[in-house]
Amino acid sequence: MSVTADVLVVGSGAAGLTAALNLAEHRKVAVIAKGALGEGATGWAQGGIAAVLEEGDSFEAHINDTIIAGAGLNDPKVVEHVVESAPRAIARLIELGVPFATEGDALHLTREGGHSHRRIVHVADATGAAVQQALESAALKHPNITLVPDMVAIDLITGRHAANFSTSGAVHGLYAYNRASRRVEALTARATVLATGGAGRTYLYSTAPRGATGDGIAMAWRAGCRISNMEMMQFHPTCLYNLQVKNFLITEAVRGEGGHLKIPGTGERFMPRFDERAELAPRDIVARAIDHEIKRLGLDFVHLDISHRDPDFVRGHFPNIYEKLLTLGVDMTKEPIPVVPAQHYTCGGVLIDLDGKTDAPGLYAAGEVTQSGLHGANRLASNSLLECLVFGEAAARDILANWDGLGDVPDVRAWDESRVTDSDEEVVIHQIWGEIRRFMWNYVGIVRTTKRLERAKRRIDMIRQEVADYYSHFRVAPDLIELRNLVEVADLIIRSALSRHESRGLHYTLDFPKTLPEPKDTILVP
Repeated sequence: MSVTADVLVVGSGAAGLTAALNLAEHRKVAVIAKGALGEGATGWAQGGIAAVLEEGDSFEAHINDTIIAGAGLNDPKVVEHVVESAPRAIARLIELGVPFATEGDALHLTREGGHSHRRIVHVADATGAAVQQALESAALKHPNITLVPDMVAIDLITGRHAANFSTSGAVHGLYAYNRASRRVEALTARATVLATGGAGRTYLYSTAPRGATGDGIAMAWRAGCRISNMEMMQFHPTCLYNLQVKNFLITEAVRGEGGHLKIPGTGERFMPRFDERAELAPRDIVARAIDHEIKRLGLDFVHLDISHRDPDFVRGHFPNIYEKLLTLGVDMTKEPIPVVPAQHYTCGGVLIDLDGKTDAPGLYAAGEVTQSGLHGANRLASNSLLECLVFGEAAARDILANWDGLGDVPDVRAWDESRVTDSDEEVVIHQIWGEIRRFMWNYVGIVRTTKRLERAKRRIDMIRQEVADYYSHFRVAPDLIELRNLVEVADLIIRSALSRHESRGLHYTLDFPKTLPEPKDTILVP
């Protein structure tokens, strides 16, 4: 074993690093990332972090906005806890050196869709990168934190992997593929925190990073944890439409600062026809409206236009987007931006409680990998980084408080590759990967039907057999590990969508267009 630690954190974004920094005052922590440390979704976040900081705003208003966006599927206790923890979380980031935008002596607050007040703290249009940099810098300096890149998690270690086999479902670390040595290592710890992000790469078009293949969700499911609300896949309304650049997000704040959605050619604003909040409606409403207009008129994209605002204002608020678009031949101060919806956020995931505990003893989770009860049927803009900060700290606090009860780590069997060979047909992986992403986009996308979902289920069942056969015969490699997880999460999404006989939030089906009176989570049990 190349890594030994008291606690193993899987994922090096906001949730994982927050947990690590809170744990490291008392325990030795290893943080593993499957690629470079800063490659996760945190660094991609443009908009900001929601917190009640303005006079006239209130916790009650932020709670209410979150539950309205979540179509009532939220857990009110969780929403209240996270919202009330937000100002403290922002203060800690400021202490770590995050240079939030200011206006005079106060933080500059912007507004995004679904929010009733200005409450988004930000670093221009690159908030996530600034947060990632500050957390990563603090972690690198801490003597009790070891950061280990290029370790691809495969499976959680439970009693069945112990030298003395047991049926215990407690988690004692995981097996991971070391990219440098090309070998699988057993990484053990008394507690394990999953902070692996979402499953956006299950879809053909996504704003998520390349590594968002649902690894933590799939591993937790295989280890016996319940998974909840996987049908609630958020599609961001405004991803840049460009044939070469397929995952560049145009932040919600562009609409928050006055950007209008328009029909190309006519310049007609169409959002007022769909919702009285127009461009400031929650993401699910805006994404469905754009999808409707694209299909109704046979368009490739719609326009997002903020060129009526002062050019200096646009450049000052969105410098990174402005510069990126210029390299692609679009000047957002003078012309509209072509946009389409794309998968953006996984609102479902591993079921956790307020302390970040999963169903498996010794296993905690935080961030997009989870279903905490915060987002409900649709995540309110800029609540995602907030969730990472609050639950990363909560998991660390509970681990430290219950350290003696976590149990000792057993002797673990080494990974056995004696019965497998190197693959000679990796084309299979690329073929199946592309097939999954395409049928998930077409059949399990923004608008669904039972017939489309059943088609998707038949295909994933067939693919599961092919991947299981491939996995059992060849040595693991990063692409194969990710493909195995993609199959798992795609199946969980489809099964969850088939079981919800209503339209609520992000799950919209033509066969059940009405919303049922009582909101209920979709919970899948292994």
